[in-house]
Amino acid sequence: MNRFFQIYQYAVPAVLFPAGYVLWLQRFGGNHALACLVLSLPVVFGYVIPGIGTNCLKLWEFNTCVRVGRYRPHHGFVFGTAVSLFGLLCHDPAANTVGFTGLLRAGFILGSVMAFWNWLYDTIAVKADFIRIHKPPHYHGVSTEAVIMEYAPILFGVFGFCYGIFVNLTYHYLFQLNQGHLYWPFLFWGNLSVLVMPVLVFCCFSLGKYGKFGIESILKGGER
Repeated sequence: MNRFFQIYQYAVPAVLFPAGYVLWLQRFGGNHALACLVLSLPVVFGYVIPGIGTNCLKLWEFNTCVRVGRYRPHHGFVFGTAVSLFGLLCHDPAANTVGFTGLLRAGFILGSVMAFWNWLYDTIAVKADFIRIHKPPHYHGVSTEAVIMEYAPILFGVFGFCYGIFVNLTYHYLFQLNQGHLYWPFLFWGNLSVLVMPVLVFCCFSLGKYGKFGIESILKGGER
């Protein structure tokens, strides 16, 4: 399985990221700016949050040849490829609404998909020794699979929830209503929301359960 992940990390973004871009381009009627907008969120998230988690907090690392510290430099596009395709599959233009229930439905669907598949991916990747998690002290005696269950559904589920809502809002206001003046506010607030909300919810959950934020730099004196 380790060899699979070694190949996957290059083959998938090389082939499917352009395919995802083309599909989003078709979804937005050939508007390159909107295709770039919806793709920016998972790519930025894939660079910022894992980059901090690996190289700054030292919570985990990639076991691969090409690395910058503990982080693979192309991870944003690996993550962005998968998320953009999941987002495309979960978005139904015919059912795109921006009412409370419509946004809640969009967020719940993509959030559920992201929570499950990222938990599964991380579990298999850890067992294959492609990802190495440095368990913090308050997870002492807990299996690796259980540790993944502690963070993956929350972190990626909240990301998917925010992203699903963002796609609906973008499709309605920027594509259907053609309100181009909202492009830069959408770009800023959309990226900010997916960077802040998943981490905030995870930290609150961890604080309530363990009395810790769950982002301590454990290689500076904790259990490895």
